[in-house]
Amino acid sequence: MQIISLITDFGLKDNFVGVMKAVILKINPKAQIVDICHEIKPQDILGAAFLLKSAFKYFPKNTVHLVVVDPGVGSQRKKIIVRTKNYYFVGPDNGVLSLSLKDEPPVEIMEISNQKYFLKPISDTFHGRDIFAPISAYILKGKDIRKFGKRIKSIQRLNLSRVKMTSKSLSGEIIYIDRFGNLVTNIDKDIFSRVTKNKKFKISIKDKVIYRLSQSYTEGGPLKPLALIDSFNYLEIALNGGSASDYLKAEPGTPVTVTTSQI
Repeated sequence: MQIISLITDFGLKDNFVGVMKAVILKINPKAQIVDICHEIKPQDILGAAFLLKSAFKYFPKNTVHLVVVDPGVGSQRKKIIVRTKNYYFVGPDNGVLSLSLKDEPPVEIMEISNQKYFLKPISDTFHGRDIFAPISAYILKGKDIRKFGKRIKSIQRLNLSRVKMTSKSLSGEIIYIDRFGNLVTNIDKDIFSRVTKNKKFKISIKDKVIYRLSQSYTEGGPLKPLALIDSFNYLEIALNGGSASDYLKAEPGTPVTVTTSQI
């Protein structure tokens, strides 16, 4: 199977996504393109990195994961290919690939520089079309990634705040807001369970306190925030029938704390 997954912040109003797909298919008509998301908030590198981390492992081996959320397009930022044991990752070297590569360690990293494989003329503002799309298509055709540039040792990492953990508390933050207004935190299921096991706990965000985990979005009363472990195993704050983001006036970076006490 020849699959390219695609994440961008281009939206669907304009023709950017369609043009990238056309470039890929012109080079490799056998490519199957899977849209993960194109509604990333413009320039939201962290949001794109989170969605890639949450999605990449569900794809077949040798999928090329292409991410174009690139506020530095046209600048001196590098363009990279990362080969891991199971996948290829292609995108700008701005940290957008780094969360996934914590779970899927790099085997080889290449800086893309060989213009032989670029679409001509090269635009300074649309590297998704002229560089990343053709490179991804050639990878699927079996082209050795060493042909595309030079090997490098490291990539840019996101400065993602780590969850602060003690024996009685967790301090995290909102890292992503989905289209329903659900607030995804950086507190994963394992860390949450480790601290709260066999203990009472409370989850605090803004001026609201939640005292239990729900199993579904319908368990909360009207205009009462609830907490649950979402489908990607992160602690999430939601609102039954509404937007937790709007109700709480929360955004990425809003603190979330979990504190415990003995039963």
